[in-house]
Amino acid sequence: MNNFKIGFIFIFVFIFSNLFLSAQEMDSSNSSLNVFIDCKYCYEDFIKTEIDYINYVRDRKQADVHILITTQNTGSGGKEYALTLYGHNQFDNFRDTIIFYTKQADTEEDIRTRLVKKLKLGLVRYILQTPAWEKLNISYKNEKTNLFVDKWNNWVFKLNINSYLQGEKASSYTSVYGNFSIKKITEEMKISFSLNESYGENKFDIGDQILFSLSRSQSVNSSVILSAGDHWSYGGYAALSNSTYSNKKSQIYLAPGIEYNLFPYNQSTRKQLRFLYRISENYYRYNEETIYGKLRENLIQQSLMVALDLKQVWGSVSFAMEGSNYLYNFKKNNLYVYSELSLRLIEGLSFTLYGQYAVVHDQLSLPKGDATTEQILLQRKQLESQYQYFSSIGLTYTFGSIYNNIVNTRFGN
Repeated sequence: MNNFKIGFIFIFVFIFSNLFLSAQEMDSSNSSLNVFIDCKYCYEDFIKTEIDYINYVRDRKQADVHILITTQNTGSGGKEYALTLYGHNQFDNFRDTIIFYTKQADTEEDIRTRLVKKLKLGLVRYILQTPAWEKLNISYKNEKTNLFVDKWNNWVFKLNINSYLQGEKASSYTSVYGNFSIKKITEEMKISFSLNESYGENKFDIGDQILFSLSRSQSVNSSVILSAGDHWSYGGYAALSNSTYSNKKSQIYLAPGIEYNLFPYNQSTRKQLRFLYRISENYYRYNEETIYGKLRENLIQQSLMVALDLKQVWGSVSFAMEGSNYLYNFKKNNLYVYSELSLRLIEGLSFTLYGQYAVVHDQLSLPKGDATTEQILLQRKQLESQYQYFSSIGLTYTFGSIYNNIVNTRFGN
């Protein structure tokens, strides 16, 4: 017991002596720029080790500069990175945006090196207002550049094959997925075509009984979307698919659509509010007779989707709601709601919400008869349900030192 008390006192003295020393050293850090990096999966450890002449703080309200990093996919399979720098305190009137693009073939080293380079350039304006400017050097590498010529004319081809294996003595699972896609994306149009196939099987050895279950699906999808200005677009979809899970031997889907975006499309990395209306003709053939006594049917369906995406200094919001119904019977409908919310309420306190909910009244392909036990447990057949949901809610509160400059990977993270 005495050894325990001595150990506790030692730890107590060690922690508070470090707190005292940190408080004494804080003044030396105050002359540097306080920066808050706001992003998801953006190589923060690498940024801290490469840009080590600023202070990294844990909350935007403690920062002189708040850097919001957002991304969106490009037509070639790469990403567009948008770095928005918001000034606070003495930099209240400062705001800058830097945009750069990566290619699908770029490695993580390529991407994070370019990201750090752009961040360094963006911070120069702010560092010039601090005592640290005297240590700043700027160099320019002069190289002769050639005009860029795209011999593929924005067409991108992609082949993807994935497999997954898992097993032990009494059970095994095998999954195979393949995809081939063709895309062309420009400012004026978006064309896509894809072939997809997936296969999955489960096997269980239960003493004197072996349970085996499989699922398979195939699809061909295509779409052509055209620009009609800064706020409008129109186009169409076509698809052919089948699925053992959904009891669909074949489905042909044809749908024109029109969309309005309240904000200009070129602001989509920061904000968008889109209204998309589609009307489709569907040709169904079923593997088994449905609960409505059908083996095939042709139906017209309409849908309206509202989607909101905001990425701001106070957090981010993603919300989508889509309603659809078959024209022959408005009671055969579906309403789907999705929401993802991340808010910084006060300094150190953040709130997250993720959820989705669906009201389902249009399961026309459900097969007649009961599903087997293995089909239910392994989710190999769609089951009758009037609703589906998922949700997650969280609160995080962080306090203590505002500085977060050190990277230490000993024993992992």
